[in-house]
Amino acid sequence: MMFMSRHGGGRVLRVFAIASALAVIAGGAALAVRAEAAPIPAAQTAFASDRLSVEVVGSGPDVILIPGLASSREVWRSEARRLAATHRVHLVQLAGFAGEPWTHGDGPFVAPVVEELARYVREAGLERPAVIGHSMGGLTGVLLAQAHPDLVGRVMSVDSLPFFSAMFGPQVTAEAARPFADQAAAAILAADEAGFRAQQAQTAVAMARDPATREAMVEWSMATDRRAMAAAIRDVMTTDARPGLAAMTTPAWAIYASDADGGAPAAGADALWSREYAALPGVRLTRIDGARHFIMADQPVRFAELVDQFLAD
Repeated sequence: MMFMSRHGGGRVLRVFAIASALAVIAGGAALAVRAEAAPIPAAQTAFASDRLSVEVVGSGPDVILIPGLASSREVWRSEARRLAATHRVHLVQLAGFAGEPWTHGDGPFVAPVVEELARYVREAGLERPAVIGHSMGGLTGVLLAQAHPDLVGRVMSVDSLPFFSAMFGPQVTAEAARPFADQAAAAILAADEAGFRAQQAQTAVAMARDPATREAMVEWSMATDRRAMAAAIRDVMTTDARPGLAAMTTPAWAIYASDADGGAPAAGADALWSREYAALPGVRLTRIDGARHFIMADQPVRFAELVDQFLAD
């Protein structure tokens, strides 16, 4: 997930909160459709959790792929199919998203997922896997590396910030964002289905250039449990991972999108990502032009190149 307001930085935080609440995306199906090669055998792990499930494909060094807000693990399907020839890929599905059951009401979302991912790494016997996360999944990956540096070999965040509400300037704090996060969550829960679908369709245009991906985004978000969505947006808007950046020792790469034709302007994106990741030692920042939030859909070849470089470093 990324907030609509990023593509119109002059909006006030109130508009950001409501718009971001409705900027719920889950664009996996379109990506899966593109890669029509023979399917790679997949196995559902025996890992038992009410926060996430994991599907494993391929063999080799371990890579964990974490989707964003309201997304299905299918958002990674094409990339997982490609990587499975050389890696063992762990496709995470978060509870409550894209039709998965949700049993936690309006309780915390992000922190419990981080701890369950850590438990999965331990119980599956993974040896310092690479972690790649999109949007909220990128924030989750950074938090996992901060809390459990012994478990993560390297981390890549895809169009993700360590504090999403910082899009409105360095003066914004998690506490200042909290009332707007509550409003955002309330807006998700209050919207009627027809209005919500219409808003998702409008938001999808800001999130991806690819028409098929836009359509898929809407369907996955409509299948998401609104209670999970509300809990997640509240957490994302008020979770600030920046204080832990300076102490991180895990190699990190943050890639982000720029699109001169209706997306994020290059100069603004450069300034924002440079500022927000400034405290992270050795971080590698890479902008991908001609893409909106779903970089893997808008620029799949360039995205694959960067993933290969990230895994080879």
